[in-house]
Amino acid sequence: MSLLLIVVSCTLDKTDYESEINTVVPKHYEFKQATAVNKDGYTISIETLNGIFYQGYNEIRLKVLDTQTNENINVSDVTFLPIMTKADGNKTSCPYQYTLDYKPDGKYYSGYSVFTDISHTAANWKLYLSFTVNKKMYKVNKDVTVNEQTNKNLNMTSFTGNDGEQYYIALIAPQKPKVAENKLVAGIYKFNKPVASTGNFPDPSQFSYSEVKGYTLQLDPRMPEPSMGNHSSPNNQDLIQGNNGLYHGVVNYTMTGNWTLNFIMLDQNGKIIKGTKASTDFTPGVPGAKSELFIDTLF
Repeated sequence: MSLLLIVVSCTLDKTDYESEINTVVPKHYEFKQATAVNKDGYTISIETLNGIFYQGYNEIRLKVLDTQTNENINVSDVTFLPIMTKADGNKTSCPYQYTLDYKPDGKYYSGYSVFTDISHTAANWKLYLSFTVNKKMYKVNKDVTVNEQTNKNLNMTSFTGNDGEQYYIALIAPQKPKVAENKLVAGIYKFNKPVASTGNFPDPSQFSYSEVKGYTLQLDPRMPEPSMGNHSSPNNQDLIQGNNGLYHGVVNYTMTGNWTLNFIMLDQNGKIIKGTKASTDFTPGVPGAKSELFIDTLF
């Protein structure tokens, strides 16, 4: 099994900032069916925002329906496992919730998937699903397409920490920021190195990820354009973990345009896992230097 790594660079080369500023930021507020598969009289429907799987964080809503009546079926033990197969046959996954939670108000099962790469000729994604009806387990799988995330406010990154572990940070909110103090939400995840395999594919223990617990994500947002002096803004708040497992902070965007969220990630003991202090130096005509750990945004 190989692991997909996204290399984090420290500079932004030849960026057409004016063109990026004029880019329309898409909004995804409505859940729609992204894919469905039938199995023995049941229809398994998966909904996402805008009905599309995107690179980065995706909230997943799964329903099991009677194929003939289209009514919800009472099921249990619903599991969700995304696997990417590369051209050389190696398989990897991404941060995801394996056992989905039932939401009675909406009559669906809830989870998430943080797709680390888009679908292309050398990378194909497939979902492996299971559920139980009347003590009988059903297993299905479905090929899906993962699309590029065109909203940079929902960007993600992955990296190897100073502790040798593989981490992922995915922005979740705001989808469309305002010139104001915005609530900033992100998911932070870690790959769990596998132990002995059961020998049965797909073995979830070989594709295991977990939410990072109790870390701090120090935040320093800056505008990297050569004309902006890499300036920051006041009243930002570092991201700390909330009761829902996600990390919450505040980013203050003082004007529209390209912003870089510079991070330093600390573990529970205050040890730096990744990141460096962003430089305040400014050279006219040169983009501002960034932290070792960052995510670019645009609004």
